[in-house]
Amino acid sequence: MRESLLTIPINEVFEPREGCPICAMRNTVEQHISEYIMGAAMMEPDVRVETNKLGFCREHYNILLKQNNRLSLALMLNTHLAERRAKMFDGKGGLRRYSKKSTPEEHTCFVCSKVNWGIEHMLGTLYNMWKDEGFRHLYSQQQYICLEHYDTLMLGAMKHLKKDELKTFVEATDKLAGEYMKQLNEDVQQFCDSFDYRNAAKLHNEDMEHVRSSIERAIEFITSRKPDEKK
Repeated sequence: MRESLLTIPINEVFEPREGCPICAMRNTVEQHISEYIMGAAMMEPDVRVETNKLGFCREHYNILLKQNNRLSLALMLNTHLAERRAKMFDGKGGLRRYSKKSTPEEHTCFVCSKVNWGIEHMLGTLYNMWKDEGFRHLYSQQQYICLEHYDTLMLGAMKHLKKDELKTFVEATDKLAGEYMKQLNEDVQQFCDSFDYRNAAKLHNEDMEHVRSSIERAIEFITSRKPDEKK
């Protein structure tokens, strides 16, 4: 398939063949959006209206903090807090805001909404690329597909792919997620077994790195996010 502005970003996250490519896709889009809103866009009225209304989730507050631009984040926090304070407490605090049918306010995030939109469109291109034999081969060479994005890919494939295309896509995706999960399960089991007195010191052998890292890798496989580093 001839490369285009739509296919280049897909190939860029698949070419390294490291980890889950959809996680890499998400991370790339996430980084672009975070840099965008912490830059000049932070002062654009339409962007501020959205950030004031939606705020950010814990994951993306942490990412924004790492942008090293505390003033921009403080300005957004200031107006977001002011808007929520006016909505929650100015003249109608306490139980007056609720009824017996009320449900907890849904948590929203500006970055999540933009990332989800971007990923949805990129995956539409990915399904279109499945017609190409070269891309199917590249897809099959990935290290794994994480559990969260396994669901995402399968649900999208049912909407976008024809019957014969869907069959080959499901087979390839099952293999990437299933085989890695089997090996990961075995690695975690070995980690647990290493604490048996009969396996004393075995965990520290040079060839046991895959076992020592199994907990962190399992968390990343299940959640699609690397766990925080040990302090």
